[in-house]
Amino acid sequence: MDKKNAVRAGVVTAGSALMMLLMSSPALAVTPDDGDDPGPGLSVVQTLGLFVGLPILLFVVIAGLVMVGDKSHKQQS
Repeated sequence: MDKKNAVRAGVVTAGSALMMLLMSSPALAVTPDDGDDPGPGLSVVQTLGLFVGLPILLFVVIAGLVMVGDKSHKQQS
């Protein structure tokens, strides 16, 4: 019975992934829409800073705030 459920879950997952791939149309992204006014592109450094550096920085800040809050709670006990 477990094998049948696993196969069913695999088929549902594969089917939904296939439908998502078929329904997305990246080729249409090449043609601009009416009223599009794209700005200048980002440099490699700006792209890395925005999509790699900033999330890492936010993670470190949030983790630091959690650690500070946790340490102050332990010292009072």
